[in-house]
Amino acid sequence: MGPLSRNEWIMAALVLLAMFLWITGSNPEIRLPGLGANYINPTTVVLVIVSLLLVTRVVAFDEIVAEKSAWEVLFYFTSLLTLSSGLNEIGFIKWAAESFARPLAGLAPTTAMLLLVGLFFWIHYFFSSITSHAAAVLPVVLAVGTGITGLPVTTLTLLCLYSLGLMGVMSPYATGPAPMYFGSGFIGKRDFWKFGLIFGLVYFAGLLLIVYPWLQLG
Repeated sequence: MGPLSRNEWIMAALVLLAMFLWITGSNPEIRLPGLGANYINPTTVVLVIVSLLLVTRVVAFDEIVAEKSAWEVLFYFTSLLTLSSGLNEIGFIKWAAESFARPLAGLAPTTAMLLLVGLFFWIHYFFSSITSHAAAVLPVVLAVGTGITGLPVTTLTLLCLYSLGLMGVMSPYATGPAPMYFGSGFIGKRDFWKFGLIFGLVYFAGLLLIVYPWLQLG
């Protein structure tokens, strides 16, 4: 392929710089010269590297502007991320989960458990992060489940934890890689939401019809 060009050398150097900053900047135990243990946001690293690519003319500004699908995903994802984070911060998600879960205390243990798992799974439409979902909703679900006499809390916990690996298919913002899949344009917007719902139903049915009986055998 011939020797590396100027742009390729610069690109390689900037990739190494980005990796260095991601590794050292996100670890508070590593002290950078002049920065101490200050935390460098990974997004800031990306913006710095992109700016350097523009300054060194490795990438032209017109090339960045032309990536319409990438800009669409950026605005689409950041707006939903901000909305879901805001709802979580003001306590709306916790309030909604508690309001739905409290009446389940009077139901049969098995029925209450399955409804709690359903709540935990489908409320992910309000989240753009599985970590924030688990942190906000799991304590509520487990607290309600613990207060219901005869409800197998261990089974409830396992079903909720297993569902975390399934709910990333539900929406274009359900998990980190989802915006990239959505932004590829291979699947249209309407189809993405439709297939997310269909496969969400399939995975949820598998959770209840396959995983739940398997846990019962244990």
